[in-house]
Amino acid sequence: MSGIVSASSPQQTLRGVGRQVKHLVTSSPSRFAIIIFASLILIFTGLLSLPISSADGSVTPLSDALFTAMSTICVTGLSTVDMASHWSPFGNVLLFIGVNIGGMGVLTLASVMGMVISKRLGLRAKLLAAGDSNPMRAHGGPVNESQTVRLGEVGQLLTTVALSTLVIELTVAVLLYPALVWAGIDPFVALWEAPYYAAMSFTNTGFTPNAGGVTVFADDYLVLTILMISVFLGSIGFPVIYTLAKHVWHVKRWSLHSKLTLITTVLLFFIGAAVFLLLEFDNPRTFGSMDAGETTINAMFLSAMTRSGGFNVIEMSDLNGSSMLVACMLMFVGGGSASTAGGIKVTTLAVLAIAVWSEAKGRQSVEVFGRRIPSDVQRVALSVVAWGATIVAVSTVIIAQITKADIIDVLFDVISAFGTVGLSSGLTAELPDSASYVLAATIFMGRVGTVTLAAAVAATSRSQLYSLPVERPIVG
Repeated sequence: MSGIVSASSPQQTLRGVGRQVKHLVTSSPSRFAIIIFASLILIFTGLLSLPISSADGSVTPLSDALFTAMSTICVTGLSTVDMASHWSPFGNVLLFIGVNIGGMGVLTLASVMGMVISKRLGLRAKLLAAGDSNPMRAHGGPVNESQTVRLGEVGQLLTTVALSTLVIELTVAVLLYPALVWAGIDPFVALWEAPYYAAMSFTNTGFTPNAGGVTVFADDYLVLTILMISVFLGSIGFPVIYTLAKHVWHVKRWSLHSKLTLITTVLLFFIGAAVFLLLEFDNPRTFGSMDAGETTINAMFLSAMTRSGGFNVIEMSDLNGSSMLVACMLMFVGGGSASTAGGIKVTTLAVLAIAVWSEAKGRQSVEVFGRRIPSDVQRVALSVVAWGATIVAVSTVIIAQITKADIIDVLFDVISAFGTVGLSSGLTAELPDSASYVLAATIFMGRVGTVTLAAAVAATSRSQLYSLPVERPIVG
């Protein structure tokens, strides 16, 4: 009798664990995403610590391995080691795999794999994937189906994610290969550098496999243009790519999310380039020594990369303080929702800007393109900005206290970490272990924190059958 009890106990334990995991997945995909992200980071930390992962066969210190794993899975691009010389071919393969997993989204990748294996997509998998496509749906309660991607379209979206990632990265690699060879890269070396750059640009990571990084292509406008286009495609988000694939020639049928994302992205790109031109045209360390053509292309490249791309032709520490502050603003905004970019997202900025404009006009509701933006979306946007600003402020204070470094350098690298950008003033590579752990936590919160908060705010929305007395505090 005791043998039967002992034999069934492990089975009951496994079933109990399975029920708990199933409940966690269905009740809160956002929490499940955090667990998966954290697990992957720990796995990659262990793999990157192995002697086989380093070029000299030594064990990579825990702080460096953890920071690199965090930066890889969260598609950030900051590093505490020399990425071109520290890692072995095995280590570079790990980085290549890691950025693609992180760029696609862990829940999306899990759903795609499940769909491939089972040849079908169940409701639970659709709910999982919905957490990646729209944070406001990453909860277990009722969902308004007037969303960018409806639940019934999740399967098509997942196919778009997988195909677009494969096709875009392959196309970029094919275009980059001859460009790299023409730039003087050995044809054999270019065979792996081209797909590496393709993955790092589309996922908006910014790691570079060669010594000197993108600076060696400073005069090669073809390489810079290809990288900018790849970064742009990765930053607009998979729901936008899905919309464009369905209605590329029918602008009226584009979702409000797609319109806001594309318009805001393009505006920020050109405004950023113009501001950098204005602030840096007489700086001899940056644009001051360039002709008009070089200045224009480099200003556009800098504007694109501060949005989350992470590549840099000029040293960030050579920028004027005013330009570094503008770069901080662009990095804080980041790219599109459900994209490979980070930051508070361009749609968050657009929603808040439209709300402010509506308030200034005295309108009763927030409207744009013939659509009304509900108040819960506005609250989520405001919460995401507040959450992001709090993360940046706390991390900046802690790291500044630890390092005693110049505050603009600390702020620049902290916002770059939060926005998963990958640009650095040079401070990150010199951080002590304690400060690198703080910056790694900032990367993690920047990648999954705002999504989790958005899901939590959306999940706590409840119908209320009564209203409390109104009292207006003084604001402003």
